[in-house]
Amino acid sequence: MMQRRQFLQSSLAAALSASCLQAAEGRRPRILLRSSWQVVNIGDIAHTPGVLALIEKHIPQAEVVLWASSDLSDEVMEMEHRRFPGLKIVKGGIGDNGKASNADLQEAIDWADFLLHGSGPSLVAAKDVLAWDKHIGKPFGVYGITYGSFFDANRTALLNKAKFIYFRDSVSLAFAKEQGINCPVMEFGPDGAFACDLRADEKADAFLKANNLEEGKFLCCLSRLRYTPYWTVPSKNRKIDPERHAYNEKMKEHDHAALRQAIIAVVRETPMKVLLCPEDMTQMKVGKEMFYDWLPDDVKQHVVWRGKFWLTDEALSTYRRSAGLFGSEMHSPIMALGNGIPAIVCRFKEQTSKGFMWRDIGLDDWLFDLDNEADHEKIIPAVLDMVTNRPAAMERVAKARAFVEQRQKETMAFLSECLAK
Repeated sequence: MMQRRQFLQSSLAAALSASCLQAAEGRRPRILLRSSWQVVNIGDIAHTPGVLALIEKHIPQAEVVLWASSDLSDEVMEMEHRRFPGLKIVKGGIGDNGKASNADLQEAIDWADFLLHGSGPSLVAAKDVLAWDKHIGKPFGVYGITYGSFFDANRTALLNKAKFIYFRDSVSLAFAKEQGINCPVMEFGPDGAFACDLRADEKADAFLKANNLEEGKFLCCLSRLRYTPYWTVPSKNRKIDPERHAYNEKMKEHDHAALRQAIIAVVRETPMKVLLCPEDMTQMKVGKEMFYDWLPDDVKQHVVWRGKFWLTDEALSTYRRSAGLFGSEMHSPIMALGNGIPAIVCRFKEQTSKGFMWRDIGLDDWLFDLDNEADHEKIIPAVLDMVTNRPAAMERVAKARAFVEQRQKETMAFLSECLAK
């Protein structure tokens, strides 16, 4: 008991000392952003620059170091540094002894005032947050996650210690409350990727020119299988999952038929072309097999299949030049909407509850459930209406975007309050 009391007194003294030192020095608050989950998906990449852009805009006095996952590639780091030239990036973990695995991470841990866990499909870096809480003892918060998968239910005690948890969909928020999560602030908070503003305009323009696509005169279409076949990505070094592969094969025609008909309708009934493009490294093949190869010849000549993967900056620059997006992916629509471009989302249960954020931000009419057969026939009219009834579509985008930006402002204001304490 005496040792525990001494430890608590020591920790409190250290925290008060750090707080007093910060005030006395008048120095800038310091955030260690734990983010950057994987680089095979442009949406997973987008979380990080999105949150960095929000901090830059709303808490300009703050300094940020990115604590990235091990697979963050040089190519993605270079892209992030083009947007955030002074960003310092560290990797590694905290050991059982409470020490970082390398000097750069240890320096960042000692330097930071606050740990911010970035957007993701769950509390992705739970192990690191747990180690931070156990060994470092400085405050932490969670920004824009889905809750209810990846063993989140076992993390109640840890999440209760957060200064705040912002959930990127209302289903996650409700489930967290049911599971007994009761940290001081639990609210809806938009996925960080809404704020992503990376650009590669020259690359996008060159691609459009090479493929006879004109700005504002094409739609982007994205699709995916029920389970991402990571076993086809060499860098993942995974064995094939026979059960998931079989389920993908079973469901792929069911999930692509209505979208394929929407592509045909767009080409035949509007002046628009269609660009088939990927959100992750496995989807070029899916787009060709399930869309392009099935199209009638009169349609195919107005459809471009992108067979090469791209990074977030080029993708977003391309989306910004499009008339809109539709398909069964999530983060390309998020990035598009955040940049003023209309986007229709199709979801299914394997994607967790993240798709419901479209309902949360007022875009119910642009959210379709592929597990609900009645929704399939609604997709084509919605896509055509997005093209032909442009003023209404853009008004809808503006309203949803304004709501997202207001929540961004409010959530960043609370983060700023946490930093000032």
